[in-house]
Amino acid sequence: MANSQKQFKRIRDWMEIPGGYLPGPRNSITDVPGVTCAHVTLAEVGVRTGLTLISPCESDVFLNPLPAAVETGNGFGKLTGALQVEELGEIESLIGLTNTLSVAAVLQGLVDYHAPKLPDEYNSVNIVVGETNDSRLNDIRGCHVKPAHVAEAVALLSKDVVEGDIGAGAGTVSFGFKGGIGTASRVIPRNITGEAEDFTLGALVQSNYGGNLTIYGHAIPKPEEPAARENGSCMIVIITDAPLSSRQLKRLAKRGLIGMTNTGSVMSNGSGDFAVASSNFTQNRRKRSARGQHYYYLSDDQLNSFFEAAADAVQEALYNSMTMASGASRGNSIFPGLNPAQYSEILPLIVN
Repeated sequence: MANSQKQFKRIRDWMEIPGGYLPGPRNSITDVPGVTCAHVTLAEVGVRTGLTLISPCESDVFLNPLPAAVETGNGFGKLTGALQVEELGEIESLIGLTNTLSVAAVLQGLVDYHAPKLPDEYNSVNIVVGETNDSRLNDIRGCHVKPAHVAEAVALLSKDVVEGDIGAGAGTVSFGFKGGIGTASRVIPRNITGEAEDFTLGALVQSNYGGNLTIYGHAIPKPEEPAARENGSCMIVIITDAPLSSRQLKRLAKRGLIGMTNTGSVMSNGSGDFAVASSNFTQNRRKRSARGQHYYYLSDDQLNSFFEAAADAVQEALYNSMTMASGASRGNSIFPGLNPAQYSEILPLIVN
């Protein structure tokens, strides 16, 4: 098989993946019922950027907010709406990802989407948008992402998640290799939790960070350009259909960051590393007009399997974000250290 074909494999197609839980049918964040995703990619001479949109549930998330939490690894970045998510323990908007200087445009696009749907008595919505800095491959100062691109993404929301250098990952770099968007999932069976049903946990990542890359314990040779490996950022989104409280989701988000460090990151000084975790368990969606609503949460003693699943799904998603990136978005790159060969020559060395 030619190298150009090999580099489009997901990491699971290269090797056996360790861990105690199996993925869902798509091995994607959209294995969680109600979750959909879409990308808008801008790729032309000098422009390699875009946005990625995640809808965390089927119905209007503002009318019935979801329990949610945010965890910060290293705070050198922007995550709009994070303080209110932390204060109220809930999320009430679609989740956007883009580049650093396009956060305002995506925020405005999401306001344009949500505001017309607000009931008359509400005049505000807390929008969540995260970012990484793709200026090594993109004309970031040109602010090419516009609010109208959000409407395009909304129209494209689906269960099928494309990975690699697409959407918010079009211009990202990880460990000196091409980064991008990656996703993975894990199913936590009922016989583990003692509940009446299986639960699914899914992760989606935007990889743009550095360190000393390892793939399940195997050290990967470093690219020629050392600066390629240092700073950057990583956005992690975790969603589950399990009944978890915002406090428990914050603990879950921390384990998502473990998945990141397992790939070889130390969350460097210039890295903005954030994990957003949410539960769309139907009974626990707050009804804004209701009084005295009752909720059902798992006990803390039942969380270990979800902690393991979060770390494992994030780690696999991060590898997928790189192995599925074609490198085509290098374009007229001013970043000579970027290795367009990806893993086509590296991975066979550790598979056997």
